[in-house]
Order: sequence, then C-alpha cells, then structure tokens
Amino acid sequence: MIDALRAEWTKLRTLTSTAWLLAGAVLLTVAVSAGIAATTHVTSDRGQDPTKLALTGITLGQAVVAVLAVLAVSDEYGTGMIRLTLTAMPRRVVVLAAKAATVAGLTLLAGLLAVAGCLLVGRLMLPGAGLDPAHGYALISIGHGPTLRAAACGGLYLMLIALLALGVATAVRDTAVSIGAVLALLYLPPILAQAVTDPLRRHLEQIAPMTAGLAGQATTDLGSLPIAPWPGLGVLGAWAAAALLIAGLLLRHRDA
Repeated sequence: MIDALRAEWTKLRTLTSTAWLLAGAVLLTVAVSAGIAATTHVTSDRGQDPTKLALTGITLGQAVVAVLAVLAVSDEYGTGMIRLTLTAMPRRVVVLAAKAATVAGLTLLAGLLAVAGCLLVGRLMLPGAGLDPAHGYALISIGHGPTLRAAACGGLYLMLIALLALGVATAVRDTAVSIGAVLALLYLPPILAQAVTDPLRRHLEQIAPMTAGLAGQATTDLGSLPIAPWPGLGVLGAWAAAALLIAGLLLRHRDA
C-alpha cells in the first residue's frame, strides 16, 4: 500500500492541472463568497445565518474539486497509462484506494483553506452588510461551536465530493462524460426539488448529495433543515462510498 500511495502521489502532484485546479477551487470559493457578501444588505434584525452566507462559495467551488478528482483517473485512461499502472500494481483495489487517499488528502487541505478564507471574508465584509451586533448578529468566529462545526463540514464536504467524482470517473472512464455526470448529480436534484411540493421536495433534499451535504453549513434554525448537518454529511458520504464501491468492482472485473 505504501508503494501504491507513493506512486499515486507522484502522478497526482506532477500533473500540471493539479496545482492550478486546487488553487482555482480555493480562489473561486472565496471569490464567490466575497461577491455574495459585497452584494448583501440586511435591514431587519435576525433571520439570516452569517456563517452559512459566508460559505456560499462552496456551491461553485465544488465543481472545480470534482474536475480535479475526475482528471486524477480519467487522464490515465485517456493516455493509456492505466495499463502500465495496473501492470506495475496488479492489486487494482489497492490502486483505487491509493488514488482515493491522495485525492482526499489534497482536497481536504484545499477545502479547509477555502473555508478559512470564506469565514475571514464573512467576518470582514458581512458587518458592513448589516450583519453586525447592532442588528443582533454576532461576528463570525471559529470559537463559536456551530461555526466550527460548519467549517469542519465544509472541508469534509469538498473532500467527499472529490471521492464521489473519483468513483464516477473510475466507473465511466471518460473525462467529459464523468464531469457531466458528477455535475448533473450535484446540481440537478436541487432544481428538481424546487419543481415539486412537500413532502416529495423534502425527501429529494434529504437524499440529494449536494443539498444533504450542504446542510452542515447552517448554524441557526436547524429545525427547518430537510436533514440535520451531520446526517446530511453522512448521506453524501454514502454516495461517495457507493461510487467507490461500484468503481472498485468494475475495476476488478473488466479490462483496463
């Protein structure tokens, strides 16, 4: 396993796209949150969740993370290098586990940096939008328990999105189709949920990977969420685990 991890780490870090996509994920996430904060103006007391608002950028940043994870495996299929990889390391499940570990580690680090940037932006900019103590809102602080939980959920969310995308890409083996499938899985269910009424809407939001996973961003009015924060992250984890399980089975039983 150590040799497999070393090999996958070498391949991933030497890909030109890896550094650019990691930086792009962090910058896009923070930039979107900054844009939202700059255009927000609250005149009434209460009713808003500053932490959740500050973490809005994750909704778009996740797309870059998904692309990074897809390329981590689909590039090898595109160039035919996967045959060399599987010849050097015949235990295919070990190869997939090593890929998952390296992608998870990098995206978790990038996710935590992005979350930290979003919260910093929120603390600096949202008071000017009316989300300040004068209007009944505490300043965003990582020392606040729910905010710390939201930050942890944000980093783990992006890591799980990467693992979900890695599983899909390993099963599909085509870059464009894999990216399209992952983005559709993330963004289409919330749109469909808005087209139906409760209780079907609530059920869709409870099982959709994005809406369930992003429940962890909330720090106020948790009773109104379709699913609680940690169970919601668990739903996304189940999606990622299922994708990796299917990918592992297909990797073992079909030709490279």
